[in-house]
Amino acid sequence: MEGRRRDMELLSNSMAAYAHIRANPESFGLYFVLGVCFGLLLTLCLLVLRLSCRPSPRPPARPGDLSEDEEDDEEDEDEEPVTEIPLESHGPGDGALAVNVFASAEELERAQRLEERERIIREIW
Repeated sequence: MEGRRRDMELLSNSMAAYAHIRANPESFGLYFVLGVCFGLLLTLCLLVLRLSCRPSPRPPARPGDLSEDEEDDEEDEDEEPVTEIPLESHGPGDGALAVNVFASAEELERAQRLEERERIIREIW
């Protein structure tokens, strides 16, 4: 009997809410937009809080702390060719202030292809 009474109260309250919304659509729209804005503001605040409370990054590992596999990987990385592009190859107005250093042959190849494309585009124009 108690369950039936709760169901009837819920149905009665729902019908009353529907009648109120039907009679006052402006206030319903206002409350709906207010709720959406509040939810977005709350989400933004939580996102900023999460980003600002992020744990600080771990300090780099000391050379003695590395395992043998990690040491082998670092030795392989050290053996990759490092190429510098001289500043003289750039014109005085390029704004080229820093020397580009490439850690792998793939990066060097990509950069050379990009420079070649830029040169071709300049020639076309």
